[in-house]
Amino acid sequence: MKKPNKTKHEILKTAIDLFFEKGYSAVSPNLIAKKLGMSTGNLTYYYPTKEQLLAILVDDLCKFQWKLIEEEAEDGISSVMSICLEFMTMASACESNPVAKDFFISAYQSPVALKIIRENDTERSKSVYKDYCDGWTDEQFAEAEILVSGIEYATLMSLDEQIPLETRIAGALDKILIIYGVPEHLRKMKIEKALSYDYKNIGERIFKEFVEYVNKTSEEMF
Repeated sequence: MKKPNKTKHEILKTAIDLFFEKGYSAVSPNLIAKKLGMSTGNLTYYYPTKEQLLAILVDDLCKFQWKLIEEEAEDGISSVMSICLEFMTMASACESNPVAKDFFISAYQSPVALKIIRENDTERSKSVYKDYCDGWTDEQFAEAEILVSGIEYATLMSLDEQIPLETRIAGALDKILIIYGVPEHLRKMKIEKALSYDYKNIGERIFKEFVEYVNKTSEEMF
């Protein structure tokens, strides 16, 4: 009989493979169980809901994003610029990759996953925007993140092709930076600089690197 931790790892690995192959929304617990040759009841014993598997992926996403920001800081890119680039790569990945879009949208729609996103981003914001939010309380940062996550979600899920991706990204970033009190001249400068990057190709590359990161960390987890 397999040890529980080995079984949990096999379930997680299979679910991840299916999520990134077919899209999170298209994968059911029954499909994961069938792929593993086990009953759905046995699967849900280890992971009662599919949302729990999504939450693990979102937690990995947050760690991956922290890692990218640290690497960009070493390359001389400011934390605020890193946040801008991170959002741009997510938006462009959603525009070009249906699986990526399904993953990100599902994450923002899931109460459990969204809680992880908001808690992670709140902590980052305390560090990234500290120069513009002097005297802010933890509650104010948490309230700001509720607004920011709403802007991010609305931008990522947009299907209005009449509004160019660049326009949507610039508008979203401007609103986010306003929330954190970044002065207008700095907002304009950082957004223009961010848009000068080849963010569409970066988005495709970053999402691919995230998939590789998730597969690696899932192996290390057990």
